[in-house]
Amino acid sequence: MSLVYTLASRNLFQDRLRFIASLTGIVFSVVLVMVQLGLYFGFNRMLTMIIDHAPTDLWVVSRETKYFEDLSLLDSKMRERLLAIDGVADAAPVLAGFSVWMLPEGGMTSVFMVASDLASGGLPVWNVVDGDPRSLLEQGAVAIDRSYAARLGVSGVGATAQIRGQPVVVGAITESIRSFTTTPYVFSDIAGARSYLGLPANYTTHFLVRLKPGADLEHARQNILAAVPAIQALTPAEFSEQSRSFWLLRTGAGAALVAGAILAVIVGTVSVAQTLYSSTKEHLYEFATLRAMGASNTYIYKVIICQALIDTIIGLTIAGLIGIAIVRMTATSVIQIVLTPNLVMTLFGLTLLMGIVSALASIVRVVRVDPAIVLTR
Repeated sequence: MSLVYTLASRNLFQDRLRFIASLTGIVFSVVLVMVQLGLYFGFNRMLTMIIDHAPTDLWVVSRETKYFEDLSLLDSKMRERLLAIDGVADAAPVLAGFSVWMLPEGGMTSVFMVASDLASGGLPVWNVVDGDPRSLLEQGAVAIDRSYAARLGVSGVGATAQIRGQPVVVGAITESIRSFTTTPYVFSDIAGARSYLGLPANYTTHFLVRLKPGADLEHARQNILAAVPAIQALTPAEFSEQSRSFWLLRTGAGAALVAGAILAVIVGTVSVAQTLYSSTKEHLYEFATLRAMGASNTYIYKVIICQALIDTIIGLTIAGLIGIAIVRMTATSVIQIVLTPNLVMTLFGLTLLMGIVSALASIVRVVRVDPAIVLTR
């Protein structure tokens, strides 16, 4: 096996410019797929970030609601009706909506308020890197994400601002809580949020329903739907799936993202296969020489496959390092590229598979070469 590896590596490294060219093709093809799929997964994560982090068994939303930011008002008195249902332990109201953040230098920018009754275990803020999330229990305190600080003119915890003319102070700063609409999330207690949104006390937008220990979820859901008209009672997984389906399948932006990811996989796969095939094909003379010297077909097959795998593994390693750098560069940006371990392993396996398939295609070409061509050179 060591002789196979030695011959394969010498074949690759003999012409360094040719090797670098084939390696560059592999690296850029893999990085293309990695970035496009990373954008897809990052978009998916942002779509359902708040839904996935909510401590609830069921989301109760209006019948017309397709995703978290798709706002329809509910009557706050609905909470008493939900609490009266068998199996329901709590129904925490959540209030969300767009408002206006007044910038220090003048001007305004849109923000998306997310608020709940934190004292009764509503939707808590997470990933806090500065400040204290308990400060949001005080009216007038808000939390923002670090990636939006410059956009909102916030220097850090303790900074003051105004939302819809109401004074606020930044009590906590989070990391990696970003909106797919690029409108900054601003978290607060529900009492303050009503004034920021200009809504009276008898309206809310969502309820987080928690069940009693041992309560049957489906039974409680059916009771909720029977007792309260014109609503949906969705598990976090169902609400997340509904949100993704709407944005990825029913909007132009989602369709473009899905199409881009599919196209990147196709183009990247074909490019890798073509690059590896061309790299092997360019060494036909060397393989013809081996056949003329009496080398068996099995030996030549091993050399070709080993050559393709060496090329692929080196290319994957370089592409992986570039991918890690891209992830770090976008870690604090508004649009984040997400590379999960499963995605990396899938790309690794797919590229290796393309390497082997390309090697097999090259074998078909090599075995048809007449060893006599050695005598012509």
